[in-house]
Amino acid sequence: MNIDKDLLLAWGGKIKKYPKDEFIFMEGDYARFYHQIIEGSVKTFNINDNAGKEFTQGLFVAGNSFGEPPLLIDETYPAAAVSTGDTAIIILSKERFIKVLNEYPDIHLKFTLKLAQSLHDKAVTFKEVMSNSPQTRILGFLNSYKKRIKADHTPIQIPYTRQEIANFTGLRVETVIRTLQRMCSDNLVEIHERKLFY
Repeated sequence: MNIDKDLLLAWGGKIKKYPKDEFIFMEGDYARFYHQIIEGSVKTFNINDNAGKEFTQGLFVAGNSFGEPPLLIDETYPAAAVSTGDTAIIILSKERFIKVLNEYPDIHLKFTLKLAQSLHDKAVTFKEVMSNSPQTRILGFLNSYKKRIKADHTPIQIPYTRQEIANFTGLRVETVIRTLQRMCSDNLVEIHERKLFY
């Protein structure tokens, strides 16, 4: 969701700056603010307590908002959020955010559509992660990325490392590397100078 920055500031929004690797909120924190990125990027993730393995829930860039579902239902965050580079975020209190939604029906509709898309994407991701096939998981991740950035069927460079793909798919990095090599042999992806194209 991208609400006009000036409108958010007019309703009492504040700009907060975060250096790389600073937590914006922790898993289990109570949701009190609407967050919208002005510049930089944010990752939401969970850590498996037993294995210490990270599972990335989402990556968000300038113009994206994140963390809204627990804000609306008075819940705690199911994942932590951390800046992945120098990042500036507008934060707006829950009370004022609700007033913005009530005052601007067009924003409210866009917000509802964004939540519906997010729920759909999570259901698709869950289905793919439940698959035992590493190739199915990786293809699901790559297709989801291309859909999110509205890319056509032309191969584009995928801006994620093998480790980040592993974190998104719940696979080990070694499995991702082996599977991508097989997928390259099968002409499903292209790899040039260690860069991945899909």
